[in-house]
Amino acid sequence: MNPTQIADLAPLARAREQRAWYWYDWANSAFATTVAGVLFGPYLIAVAEEAAVGDRVSLLGLSLAPGSLPAYVVTASTLISAIVLPLLGAVADRTSRKKDLLAGFAWAGAAAGALLFFVTDDNWQLGVASFLVANICFGAAAVVNDSILVQISTEAERNRVSSRGWAFGYAGGGLLLAVNFFVVTAHDSLGLTEAMAVRLSMLSAVVWWAGFTIIPWLRLRNHEPADVEHVEGGVVQRSFGQLWVTLRELRNYPVAVTFLLAYLFFNDGIQTVIGQAAVYGEKELGFETGTVLGTYLLVQVVAIAGALSFGRAAERVGAKKVILVGLVIWCLIVTAAIFIPDGALVPFLLLGAAIGIVLGGTQALSRSYFSLLVPRGKEAEYFSFYHAMERGTSWLGALVFGLVYQFSDSYRPAIFALVVFFVIGGLLLLRVDTARGIRDAGNDAPAVV
Repeated sequence: MNPTQIADLAPLARAREQRAWYWYDWANSAFATTVAGVLFGPYLIAVAEEAAVGDRVSLLGLSLAPGSLPAYVVTASTLISAIVLPLLGAVADRTSRKKDLLAGFAWAGAAAGALLFFVTDDNWQLGVASFLVANICFGAAAVVNDSILVQISTEAERNRVSSRGWAFGYAGGGLLLAVNFFVVTAHDSLGLTEAMAVRLSMLSAVVWWAGFTIIPWLRLRNHEPADVEHVEGGVVQRSFGQLWVTLRELRNYPVAVTFLLAYLFFNDGIQTVIGQAAVYGEKELGFETGTVLGTYLLVQVVAIAGALSFGRAAERVGAKKVILVGLVIWCLIVTAAIFIPDGALVPFLLLGAAIGIVLGGTQALSRSYFSLLVPRGKEAEYFSFYHAMERGTSWLGALVFGLVYQFSDSYRPAIFALVVFFVIGGLLLLRVDTARGIRDAGNDAPAVV
């Protein structure tokens, strides 16, 4: 048989792995939405308020307002992640067992998150510790997951695959959120207190995260590492060696560094809006927990269409332009938020729909766009830098939000202060030379960049 007549089965093999890979977005979105996005912040504040003395709680010798506590916990988890994740990325780049690392971090995070069920009465410290560990593991698993994207897709497929993954995630997270919405809003008819309903909902999210992670763990293939640095010593020593080489060589990839700086700012804004929206809705606008859950459910549903439509737009005009449009919309969102009257449901729902449109799109395209700027063999390391500022682990935005609330005693100026992150991020993104970045990384340029 003529070798040229043999069918190329590589696209079919990639498609099978891509379908398996989507399931991790389905799995981890439950934690991102039900726990980090909706229930953890308000519940931690309520528990801490029970223990407060003079409207303050003490943590590591610091006197903190209970309302600022969730923002500070997110800040702490990101500072720790900034130190830990790059080393973990170097380890991941040197192993052929990425799917095992992915599952291990996911299951460790779910185990830590399960401890939130036991946060009752005034033991808010357990909530701080368990969420801190779970959030760090969430970021570590995301580093490995995003590096796998490069192994299972070509450059021309990235926007489509990444966008479908995000859409799949919003579908999964939204489905569980719908169930938890019912449990929290109908807790009386179910014979539950509201606190028990919230605790059960958070527990269901980490069980969902752990359970559905089994699918990519079983169906993904382990790929041999490519183009790793040759350094001597054991696995930890070699990983530090590769990380050091990568840090020294960052100057050779200025476009990737510029994008990381842009992403640091605009993603901090996005993550802070996501992480603090429930607190804003309940504590500032006066909505019940069930109403906020319902709004988050709306965001999840709209975000599915948003991710897919942004992915299609990127294939026509390029990811960078579409991301910039999304950042303009984010500026309008945080500006409109300060004018919503207390208890005004329709404007709050419209704001949620607007968030849904840009949320999935900007995040999915940021992931696929950055993958084009990453040199081969160092995907996990570069995504570890990326995820030091990623969803659920933003620190500058959360810190600013917490400080503005601390000094103003109002969430309205706190939410509006985030506009600066979208503006700075957008200005930095304008300076990113996509074509040069792809060349520097040694990747193939897709038809539209």
